[in-house]
Amino acid sequence: MSDLRPELMRITSAALDRRGFLRVIGLGGAALAAGPLLSACGTEGTDNAAGAPGAGSAQDATTVNWSNWPLYLDTAEDDASVHPTLQAFEQQTGLSVAYTEDINSNDEFFGKIAPQLEAGRSTGRDLIVLTDWMAGRMIQLGYVQELDKSNIPNASNLQPAYQDVPFDPGRRYSLPWQSGMTGIAYNPEELGREITRVDDLFQPDLRGRITMLSEMRDTMGLILLSMGKTPEDHSQSDYEAAIAKLQEIVDEGYVRQFTGNEYAADLAAGNIGAAFAWSGDVVQLQADDPALQLVLPAEGAILWSDNLMVPAGAANKEGAEQLINHYYDPEVAAQVAAWVNYVTPVAGAREAALETAPDVATNPLIFPTPEILANLHGFKALTEEEEREYQDLFQAVIGA
Repeated sequence: MSDLRPELMRITSAALDRRGFLRVIGLGGAALAAGPLLSACGTEGTDNAAGAPGAGSAQDATTVNWSNWPLYLDTAEDDASVHPTLQAFEQQTGLSVAYTEDINSNDEFFGKIAPQLEAGRSTGRDLIVLTDWMAGRMIQLGYVQELDKSNIPNASNLQPAYQDVPFDPGRRYSLPWQSGMTGIAYNPEELGREITRVDDLFQPDLRGRITMLSEMRDTMGLILLSMGKTPEDHSQSDYEAAIAKLQEIVDEGYVRQFTGNEYAADLAAGNIGAAFAWSGDVVQLQADDPALQLVLPAEGAILWSDNLMVPAGAANKEGAEQLINHYYDPEVAAQVAAWVNYVTPVAGAREAALETAPDVATNPLIFPTPEILANLHGFKALTEEEEREYQDLFQAVIGA
């Protein structure tokens, strides 16, 4: 990996539509939602007792049922139920898309669909979006289908950094929808000093003023990197040593709280001095406070993805693959990136965005440079037993 000086990133351009919308409703990222927010383009999605969109309707090859996270797709300025890139797909292919924003948590969604998959029944969904670790679990359990890349020629546009991941070598079962980076967010003007490494946090001026993420892979990934270990290739003893370091940090009073996206509000209000943070949240916060920065530590940072997959028993696998292909068109990917503000995995999208949204195209939090990507890490694939062991050790420290 490259020995990089940390990238201190900033947006100075005007806020995008989604940022303004998020400020109004008080959300800080794609994974935050008070409850299931439902919208649709074409056929309206529903969330019924069986957990399947459009239950009771005919399952045929003319409709693609897609479940996604809230606020994770471009939306028309004057109508939140309209998604322009979905409309374009429908017009081009003659297919309808039932788009449902019913994924609010990886675990919650898994609990909703696992009983059907275990019983060999359809979930009513043709396309789902899950984070790396849960995508790996679905693959291990045989709950998703291998993708037919002949239906996805635009898969050749996948950025090299995403082409071979621990949980899905060779990307046989998944392709990333959107991606992001986990680093350190802070305001250097308020703190009065620079943070370049994880260990720079643990100084008296930040005692009790740091938040870390309740997502194990994000927090422990950064801790492992701070110890010179790679998250994608570490031993059990390495992980236990990192847990011991985290416990010491907690015992010394540096960590105020372990959080999800709610750290964003505290960071914006100045209630905390620094946070382990997700890039998309920082982009949103910078719209109101350009002084906020995301540091990707010199020793490395975390790269994660939410991944498109076709569940077992899907009624319209080919239609789902056509839809994936649509979103791997660089111009379409650029449209989505301009709205959701996360990292697009599609090569060529930056060049397309230069024409339509130059402030987005030049933002390294949305389009990281090759040098930045070279210093980012995933987290190794865990077996079900390792997952329990890792989570038990982590939860014992964070007190969840």
